[in-house]
Amino acid sequence: MSRVLEEVGFVHLHVHSSFSLLEGALKVDDLKKLATKDQMPALALTDTNNLFGALEFSEKMAGAGIQPITGVELALDLEDQATTRPGAVQIVYPSVVLLAATEQGYNNLMKLSSLAYLSPETGQAAHVSFDVLSDSASGLIALTGGPKGPIDRALLAGQSELAQARLKKLASLFGDRLYVELQRHGTGEETSIEGQLLDLAYDHGVPLVATNEAYFAKPSSYAAHDALLAIAEGRLVSDPERRHVTTEHDFKSRAAMRKLFADLPEALTNTIEIALRCSFRPKTRKPILPSFTVGEHDAPTDEAAALRDLAVAGLRARLKAHGPAEGLTAEDYESRLDFELSVIERMKYPGYFLIVADFIRWAKGEGIPVGPGRGSGAGSLVAYATTITDLDPLRFGLLFERFLNPDRVSMPDFDIDFCQDRRDEVIRYVQHKYGADRVAQIITFGTLQARGVLRDVGRVLEIPYGQVDKLTKLVPQNPANPVSLEQAIKTEVRLRQAAEEDPTVRRLLDIALDLEGLHRHASTHAAGLVIGDRPLEQLVPLYRDPKSDMLVTQFNMKWVEPAGLVKFDFLGLKTLTVLQKAVELIRARGVEVNLEALPLDDTRTFDMLGRGETVGVFQLESAGMRKALAEMRADRFEDIIALVALYRPGPMANIPVYNARKNGHEAPEYAHPKLEVSLKETYGVIIYQEQVMQIAQILSGYSLGEADLLRRAMGKKIKAEMDAQRERFVTGAVERGLDSKSADTIFDLLAKFADYGFNKSHAAAYALVAYQTAYLKANFPVEFLAASMTLDMSNTDKLSE
Repeated sequence: MSRVLEEVGFVHLHVHSSFSLLEGALKVDDLKKLATKDQMPALALTDTNNLFGALEFSEKMAGAGIQPITGVELALDLEDQATTRPGAVQIVYPSVVLLAATEQGYNNLMKLSSLAYLSPETGQAAHVSFDVLSDSASGLIALTGGPKGPIDRALLAGQSELAQARLKKLASLFGDRLYVELQRHGTGEETSIEGQLLDLAYDHGVPLVATNEAYFAKPSSYAAHDALLAIAEGRLVSDPERRHVTTEHDFKSRAAMRKLFADLPEALTNTIEIALRCSFRPKTRKPILPSFTVGEHDAPTDEAAALRDLAVAGLRARLKAHGPAEGLTAEDYESRLDFELSVIERMKYPGYFLIVADFIRWAKGEGIPVGPGRGSGAGSLVAYATTITDLDPLRFGLLFERFLNPDRVSMPDFDIDFCQDRRDEVIRYVQHKYGADRVAQIITFGTLQARGVLRDVGRVLEIPYGQVDKLTKLVPQNPANPVSLEQAIKTEVRLRQAAEEDPTVRRLLDIALDLEGLHRHASTHAAGLVIGDRPLEQLVPLYRDPKSDMLVTQFNMKWVEPAGLVKFDFLGLKTLTVLQKAVELIRARGVEVNLEALPLDDTRTFDMLGRGETVGVFQLESAGMRKALAEMRADRFEDIIALVALYRPGPMANIPVYNARKNGHEAPEYAHPKLEVSLKETYGVIIYQEQVMQIAQILSGYSLGEADLLRRAMGKKIKAEMDAQRERFVTGAVERGLDSKSADTIFDLLAKFADYGFNKSHAAAYALVAYQTAYLKANFPVEFLAASMTLDMSNTDKLSE
C-alpha cells in the first residue's frame, strides 16, 4: 500500500472546468489530456455549485482509464454570520468541497446542487443552508474549502473561536469524512493562517488534505484567465478592486504537488486515501419512459394494447375520411400498420407514442393549432393513425425505417410544432398530467465564440471600440458553420498583419484564442422538454433559469438523454398562428376552411406559385425560392416537396437539372433501369435519403432497416464502415444480376448523394404547411394578408414588404 501511495503521490480534488461559468478555463477534454499526460490515476471535478459537466466528465475520464471523482464546490450558509465581500451586492457565502464517495452520496450531491439553485429566493446567490446539508450528508466526503471556506474565512477575519465552532459543526456532521483543506498558491492570506489551520486540525483530530484549486492549464494561461474574470464581473483588467487569482492556480503535475507539500506528506497521502474512498461514478443509462396513464392519477395501462387499439381505430377513421392512396388498398395500410406496431412493441416504445399522441390530441381538442409533422416521424403510419402527424406516409412514399429502425436501437424523436402563442398551454397540460417535479426544460450553454470573445476581451483590455469592431468584422460570420478564430487568423491576412504591427492586437488575439469555446452562460433550450417517471432530482441535478418558472436540467441536450431522460420537442411555429388567424377571419364572413382536407391540386394555388408570388408563404418566400418556383413551373404537390429538399447549399446545384427534366427540356437519366421505380418522381435526380434506402433495397436486397444503416455510414464517411458496406452492396447487386463495375459506380453515386440527400418525411411535412399558406393566399388573399400583418405588427420591414 505504501508503495502505491508513493507512486501515485497526489490526486487533484479541487478542480474547476469551464462549467464554472466565466471562472474556470479548462474544458473537460483539456482535463482528460492533462491527466492522461501526467498519468494521473484519479481526478475530481468540483465546479462552483453545479454538476453541469458531471456525466460528461465521468464518461470521458473513465474512457481514458482515469478514475473520475464527482464533486462540487458548494456555497454554504452556516447560519452563524453573514460574510460579504467589499462592494458585493449579494451575500457571498463560504463554500465547502463535497465529493461523492458512494451512489447515495452522488444522489445527495444532485439533491444539494439542485437545492442550491431552487431553494434560495429569486435574486439570491446559489447556496444551501446547513440544515439542508445536514439532511443530505451521507455518502459524501467534505473538504473545508480552502481560502473561500468557512474555517479559513473566520481565521482571516481574526475570529478563531468562530473557526473552531465551524470546524466542530462540520465534524459533527461528517465525522471521519471531513478533511481540513490546505492550499499553497503563495498568497499572503494563505500563509498568514496556515499555522492556525494546522493547529485546529491537530487539536480536533481532523486530517489534512492538500489541494491546488485549478482554474487553468499552465502558468502562461494566467493572463487569459485574468481577462475571463474581468469579463465575468464586467470590469477592466486594470481594475485593482476586482477578483484575482494567482499564476499558481494552474493544473499542477503530481510531481509539482509532491514538491510543494513535501513537508506535509500526510496531506498528500490523504488525497489518495480520499480517491480510494470514492468508489462511485455516474454512468449513462437506457432511456426511462414515464408510464402513460389514460386519465390523471389513473393506474398505468397496458401500453402496447392501448396503442394498438388507438392506432387501429385511428387508421379506420383516416381511411373513412380520405380513402387509401391511388394504387393502394385498405389491406396495404393494415399490413404496414401491423408491421410498425410490432417494431414499436418489440423496441418497447408504445408508451412514447401514447404520451405524444395524448398531448397532441389535448391541444387539438383545445383548438390549439398543431403542425402536420416535422422530421422523420412523418414517415410513420402509426403516427398518422394516432393524429401525431397529418400526412399519409404511404401516399408520399415515406419510410418508417428512416424514423425508427428495427436494426438500430435508438429513441424515437417527434419534433412537434405548436402555435407559438399557445405552446405554453400544452406544456402546462403535460406538467399537470405527469407532475411539475417530473417535467423540465433542458439547459443550454452559450460559449465564447470568435467574434464575441474578441469584443469581450477588447473591452476589458480597454482597446478602443472602433479598432476592436474593425478586427471583429474580419472574422467571417456564418451561423450555420461558425468559423473559429484560429481559422479566421489563418485565412485573413489583415488579422495577421494587425497582430504583427501592433503588440496590443497580438495580446488581444492571444487571449481571445485561449478563451474561445469556453462556456459563457446558461440558458434553456428553445423547445426541448424531458418527462421523467419519478421526481427528476433522482435522475439529474436541476437548475433554475431566472426567466422561467419551470425546472431546468443541469445536463444539456447531449447528456440529458444518456442520463436516462426522454426528450420531447415542443416547438413554436408562427405560421400555424397565421393559418389559424386567417381561418378565423374567413369564418367571420361565413366560409369554413378545413386545412386538413384541402385538395392538393388547387389550380389557383399552383398558378400563383408558378408566378413566384410567394411573399408570406412558409418556406417559399425568399427571392431564390421564388425564382426556382417560377423556373420549375410547379404544378403538383411533389414539386413543393422537392424544392423544400433541394433549396440548400450543395443540392441547389440540382435545381436547374430538375427543372429542365420536369419541363421536358432534358430527358430523365437513370444509372440503371431498376432505379426508375425510386427516381421517376424526381426525374432521375436523387434528392431524398429515402431514395438512397430504396435503391439499396431494390438493387442489393437490403432490408430498409439495413439500408438506413448504409445511409448513415455514407453520411459519416468512416472508411472501415464504407468499405464493409461497399462489399455488401456490390455482392448483393451482383447476386441480383448487375455486373460488379456498375454496382461499384452506383455505390459511389449513392455515397455522393447521401451527403446531399434530405429527409423526405421532413420535406413533405413542411411542404404541406407551405401549401396550406399558399392555398389561403391564392384563394383568400385579404384574410391571409390581414392575418400575416397582424402577426408582424411590430416588424415594420416585414409590413412594408
